[in-house]
Amino acid sequence: MTDYIELQKQYEFDVFPKRDIVLTRGKGARLWDDKDNEYIDCASGIGVASIGHANEFLAKAIFEQAGKLITCPGTFYNDTKALLLEKLIGVTPVNLTKAYLSNSGTEAMEAAIKFSRYTTKKTNFISAMKGFHGRTMGALSATYKSEYRDGFEPLVPGFSFVPYNNIEKLAEAVDEKTAGIILEPIQGEGGINIGDFEYFKAVRKICDENNVILIIDEIQTGFCRTGKMFACDHFEIQPDILTVAKAIGGGFPIGATICSDKIELPIGKHGTTFGGNPLACAAANASIQFMLDNDLAKQAYEKGEYFKEKIMSQELNRVRSFRNLGLMIGIELKEKVQPILKELMDKGIIALPAGTTVLRILPPLVITYEELDFAIQKIIDVLK
Repeated sequence: MTDYIELQKQYEFDVFPKRDIVLTRGKGARLWDDKDNEYIDCASGIGVASIGHANEFLAKAIFEQAGKLITCPGTFYNDTKALLLEKLIGVTPVNLTKAYLSNSGTEAMEAAIKFSRYTTKKTNFISAMKGFHGRTMGALSATYKSEYRDGFEPLVPGFSFVPYNNIEKLAEAVDEKTAGIILEPIQGEGGINIGDFEYFKAVRKICDENNVILIIDEIQTGFCRTGKMFACDHFEIQPDILTVAKAIGGGFPIGATICSDKIELPIGKHGTTFGGNPLACAAANASIQFMLDNDLAKQAYEKGEYFKEKIMSQELNRVRSFRNLGLMIGIELKEKVQPILKELMDKGIIALPAGTTVLRILPPLVITYEELDFAIQKIIDVLK
């Protein structure tokens, strides 16, 4: 039998801390390794597989598009791309009217930074402490955590950080050079920190008064995860730019930078070879349609409340606090999370960290209540 771990170790230029299992297949909210051990997936590929693994509706759409046309550069129009653009504008906040398609979340953020600088003719950006926006140089410059930044300086100049949910500190940081404010409605990597309604209302006002572009990063929160199509809907935010990726393609790589009429950029100032290719667009069309047909936003809200009720009914002495919006769940621990993740995996649950002490739960939104009960019980067993 092939030792896939050793084979991958031999040839991969590795940048990830690894868990010692080889995942080979999935279905819905379940995963199996090469030894046929079964797991309930409470990570969704870091919030990607919202419509479940091996979704037949998605697979059919990808198969059919692959037999017609896989690639088409942006210098031509394409039927599948046109349909996706229409669908995206139909589900995003009403003030957003145009979308630029890319391959990932970090590319979506890079575009947002460039678009904001060009539109405002200003250079600087403010983002939040504990925020995460990507790994490429512009997106990394907007990302707070020093572990991600160390070794890559100097990054793009003009980025500063303020405490999340602190409107006074944000207002103080805005000046005549501020092109954009970049915020997540819920900080994912930062610990599942949920924004305040009044905070975002005040942020919008500051942006309007100072000709500042409001960039809302919904790369992790978007597409039904929080109980609404987008988390900004909870806060009644109308961003100038919305960045999305992860769940949009049901697992197929695609990102988007969705803009209001305020954003300006002439033809030739930005571009991509693979972004918006017909195969990715077909995947995103199918994924979004599946979300709508199955009301996954409602499912996420109800299952999130169910999870919360079950967990909060227990005396869990390893837990400091619980935070969630829909099926975006953070359990803050009184200890480091990595040993907990190992304990859970040994019990058949794959979960994620969010910082050093937060257990992050992001199951596929199609997870059944039977699977949810199994996961909840194992989490309770470990956290007691």
